[in-house]
Amino acid sequence: MDDTAVVVSGASTGIGRATALHLDSLGLRVFAGVRRDEDAESLRRDGSNRLTPIRLDVTDAEQVAAAARQLSEAVQDSRLAGIVNNAGIAVAGPVEFVPLDLWRTQLEINVLGVVSMVQAFTPLLRESRGRIVTVGSLGGRLAQPMAAPYCASKHALEAISDALRLELRPWGIKVSLIQPGAVKTPIWDKGVRAGSELLRNAPPELRTLYGAAVDIASKMAIHENETGVEPTEVARAVEHALLSSRPRTRYPVGRQAKLLIPLSRLLPDRLKDELLLRVSGLPRTADATASSSAQRAESPAHA
Repeated sequence: MDDTAVVVSGASTGIGRATALHLDSLGLRVFAGVRRDEDAESLRRDGSNRLTPIRLDVTDAEQVAAAARQLSEAVQDSRLAGIVNNAGIAVAGPVEFVPLDLWRTQLEINVLGVVSMVQAFTPLLRESRGRIVTVGSLGGRLAQPMAAPYCASKHALEAISDALRLELRPWGIKVSLIQPGAVKTPIWDKGVRAGSELLRNAPPELRTLYGAAVDIASKMAIHENETGVEPTEVARAVEHALLSSRPRTRYPVGRQAKLLIPLSRLLPDRLKDELLLRVSGLPRTADATASSSAQRAESPAHA
């Protein structure tokens, strides 16, 4: 498949890196988007000579356009199989207190970054009848407390993928959405660190109202990061979406996603709320929140 190319954004770490290396191992010409020279060198070291790191910040319109021009020149004698939209970050915290600038950053990268890639590469994909594969999340179908910015961005990708699938059908461009549950990836390590920074810089009301809930959510994120599926499992779903003769529109990945996504469609909202509160350990009443915060304040560990 040396004459078949694919572009992967966000290939520095985690799912993107695993996907770039996996597709490279299948014989595709992989153009792996990175933002740092050291990540490019790491991919060159671990990949074959078919793998080409490219500088690609999806929030930088000039870099996205330059990447599309580079691909246009590179695939003149080959075929662009598709693009894999993977670049993303995770912003967490209570809706009430996450600064708007962080909301904008979350949506700029996870949502508008995908739109930017689609707009830049669709002319090439139309010529090659290539595919668009976007990495969404279980969170795009089942919003979780203390993760609204991230879940909102992934929910937006559900709508964008559905619309694109219809809009691009006349040209044979197939569109798929990958929906991983918990994955062993650095994205939530970074999210937890950002959450800790948010707590440090937030007004006292955040700690009083949501401190216990934020701590529980952080512990759950760490646990899921430790127990999630390997990124290569997501990469195999991307492979099927790119190369199968009959790609699916959605690919839940991991036992968690395969269980919870169907349940989220079947259960009434109130029942889902109760189950999420129970699983997350979040208090159900303001009195319980105040009691928990008071206990934490009196504890030596938080003195």
